[in-house]
Amino acid sequence: MIILDTHAWLYWVDDNLKEFSKVALAEIKKATTLGISVISCWEIAMLVVKQRLSLSMDVMDWISQALRYPGTRLLDLEPEIAVMSTRLPGKFPGDPADQIIVATCLRHGAPLVTKDGKIHSWGKIRTIW
Repeated sequence: MIILDTHAWLYWVDDNLKEFSKVALAEIKKATTLGISVISCWEIAMLVVKQRLSLSMDVMDWISQALRYPGTRLLDLEPEIAVMSTRLPGKFPGDPADQIIVATCLRHGAPLVTKDGKIHSWGKIRTIW
């Protein structure tokens, strides 16, 4: 399994493949499971509310359809992930959604597909881009 950061999930579902690096796209295509943290659903809904993202349908409909893509698996926010997100070693960026996504990667032992430079620089999980 690999886990998609919120922006990577949006690119994948919207078939915006030119946004991915060749390496990231190859890893996504060969993965048997694409993990999506439940916090990514919240992030997308917030982007719509803040009018930073426009979807062609209601956000709940978009999320429901996106989670039905073959190989997609919604990853719950387990108590272990919630606590782990507050105990990330080193100087992790302060975005709570990123903290939860990264803790989800640690919990599942999975790499993260992300172009987020701060997460790449943190260096405590395998990132793909």
